[in-house]
Amino acid sequence: MPTNSLNICLLQTDLVWEDKESNLATFDQMISNQKSTADIILLPEMFTTGFSMNPDTLAEEMDGPSIEWMHEKARQTGSLIAGSLIIKEGTNYFNRFIAMSSEGIIASYDKRHLFRMGQEESYYKQGNERVIFEWKGWRIFPQICYDLRFPVWIRNQNEYDLILFVANWPEPRREVWRTLLVARALENQCYVAGVNRIGHDNKSINHAGDSLIIDPKGEIIGDMGQLAGGINTSLSLDELVSFRKKFPVNLDRDTFEINF
Repeated sequence: MPTNSLNICLLQTDLVWEDKESNLATFDQMISNQKSTADIILLPEMFTTGFSMNPDTLAEEMDGPSIEWMHEKARQTGSLIAGSLIIKEGTNYFNRFIAMSSEGIIASYDKRHLFRMGQEESYYKQGNERVIFEWKGWRIFPQICYDLRFPVWIRNQNEYDLILFVANWPEPRREVWRTLLVARALENQCYVAGVNRIGHDNKSINHAGDSLIIDPKGEIIGDMGQLAGGINTSLSLDELVSFRKKFPVNLDRDTFEINF
């Protein structure tokens, strides 16, 4: 049976450049500090390393220590632990979103839109599958950073209830981040949760955070601003279903196909 209320926790913090142990220790402490139980704990893009173009030295396989850390946190908390990591498969590297439960990985998604302005496409292989998974009766659509700019890829055809965005989104484009998160919620009549990092990376690029939770009407119901810490917000499936019935824009949507 679906869970009407879904409690989601966003963890926003600085990331130590390419230092997995330090970053995992930070998230260990942040998770321990959470006073309420969350159904989902969402971590930023490449949460163990920062947005690095050094996958040859940082990548792990799907049985690596960061995956095991996620599994251990899921077992300890009972939460779904989600975020993206640098993953190696064969000779390819992926910026991969992992959704981990106490039972193991329930979904993974490889970033479709690689950030060419940061040369991501030169180091990572592009994903070719839209992934939608269920957690406690909610249909969830994972996305990674630059994916946010591509509404056709994200367009909801009555497939999902919640989008999870994980990012390392630079401060100079913070208003773009905030605006597009609201737009994706409005046009897809869904909840949106977007978690970003704060602090400077090794290229002296600052990240303002602005981790947000937005309801299907486009109202911001959770806002981290630029502070480190966690935010917990409860989402209502009943309210989502009621709004979709009252204002059924989905019935007038255009059909289309995505070519890979």
